[in-house]
Amino acid sequence: MNLDESHLEDLALGAVFLATGGGGDPYVSKLLTALAFKKYGPVNLIDVSELSDDAHVVTIGGVGAPTVGLELLPSQNESFEALLAYEKHTGKKVDALVSFEIGGGNSLIPIMAALAKGIPVVDGDGMGRALPEAQMMTYAICGACPTPAVALDYQGNATLFSTKDTHTYERHIRGLTQASGGMMLTVEHPMTGAFLKKALISGTVSFSVKLGALLRQSRGSAEQLLSPLQSLFKDSVYGECRLLHTGKVTDKQNSVLGGFDVGEVTIASFEEQGPPMSISIKNEYLIAKLDGKVVASVPDLIVIVEYETSSPINAERLRYGQRVAVFAIGCPEFYRTPEALKAVSPRCFGFDLDYVPMEAI
Repeated sequence: MNLDESHLEDLALGAVFLATGGGGDPYVSKLLTALAFKKYGPVNLIDVSELSDDAHVVTIGGVGAPTVGLELLPSQNESFEALLAYEKHTGKKVDALVSFEIGGGNSLIPIMAALAKGIPVVDGDGMGRALPEAQMMTYAICGACPTPAVALDYQGNATLFSTKDTHTYERHIRGLTQASGGMMLTVEHPMTGAFLKKALISGTVSFSVKLGALLRQSRGSAEQLLSPLQSLFKDSVYGECRLLHTGKVTDKQNSVLGGFDVGEVTIASFEEQGPPMSISIKNEYLIAKLDGKVVASVPDLIVIVEYETSSPINAERLRYGQRVAVFAIGCPEFYRTPEALKAVSPRCFGFDLDYVPMEAI
């Protein structure tokens, strides 16, 4: 499949929906990707099965607090420059790129770099959503080492990383990101085609295009879109889709802490006597509670949209007074395995509760 500028709006819209509040705001990245399409033409989006087993594949994307990304804007060439820096430092030629996560701006960065380099992008990602830390990617959970990796800051400084494990890498890259303005671009998780075939959440880029097209063409209230969304998700890697809550944002507490956006939002019900919903945030929406009871939790997807249009809202874009709806979407089956839950269960984020699949709540 060739992706071109005609797919861009739908891809960005669908990716923000799946990003569960994280992944970075796509607006500037969308403008830059449109320029890249005009300059280079379409990008080749390939199924993972099309990769040779010995292909050298890396991930590329932004690391940091999404709120910082609203001010520390990306440039047109930095994804390509980061890729060249990786090849220079490692002496290895990259054959294809793949996303960290199917989330907001991070879904578009591999496309920009691939266009400039003239290589394909793999249809899939390492999360099936957005998550805040490197050890939460399917690649890491399946045993890939994130290094050698290269990080590029907004001044063009490149730093090479070589660590023994993913937790060490996450700690080091987060520290450098905080010291470099709060946002960096990284090229990491070198993998063979054979490894990626067993570690990828496949088809999420093309699914984002379908999801974005649905949101754009059927623009309407959350209740109006519930049935079409349920039909689309039913036949995907996600499964169930539920409308959890509708109401108005009455409070939002947020701060950049340890290189992440951390906070909580309160959503009062439209129903006069209805209980409020609270949602805990660490870059992404992690735990949803209604009247103090958990109704959805990571790794399942919690999505906040504008009530009247069903347009998804990044966590850093949430504001007091917004009329919103909250959806819950089942996570890919990979994230319900014992191995994955060791990295992504609510306890991994500091919450004193176990993961319960949304359909069991």
